[in-house]
Amino acid sequence: MKKEDKATVIAQIAETVKQYPSFYLVETAGLNAEKTSDLRRACFKADIKLLVVKNTLLHKALESLEGDYSEIYPALAGPTTLMCTNVANAPAKLIKDFVKKDDKLPLLKGAYVEETVYLGADQLDALCAIKSKNELIADVIALLQSPAKNVVSALTSGGSKLHGILETLSKKEEA
Repeated sequence: MKKEDKATVIAQIAETVKQYPSFYLVETAGLNAEKTSDLRRACFKADIKLLVVKNTLLHKALESLEGDYSEIYPALAGPTTLMCTNVANAPAKLIKDFVKKDDKLPLLKGAYVEETVYLGADQLDALCAIKSKNELIADVIALLQSPAKNVVSALTSGGSKLHGILETLSKKEEA
């Protein structure tokens, strides 16, 4: 590959990484054509950008970006597939589903999620447990709505109790 071509590829990788807040480094080299196609389809459905990259080019692309990616450099060994995403836990869940079907691959090498680095396949469960931005917003809204719902239900139940008491008293007077 010519030097100019490498510079172009590095710039493309850097631009792709810059567009997403999270990325995963995965080993997919042992997957056959059918499983690779299934992985690509699943990534497309989950809005995950999948790129097979050379480690040296990815390393140079990360060095060209703002931010400190030095902690993820040890994961840049062997065949590497880059999964870029806006939803922090989507690739982890996808990888976990694929690992259930196949014993070993795709294998998580590392992840950069919300400025935190996770190294090794043993971090997969921790990455699956990370809540996305939308899930956190939903949790906060549910917490904020809870006291209001309690007040409304207390007022509603109090009114129905009062109505029941008055109805019982009126029936006693008639009898």
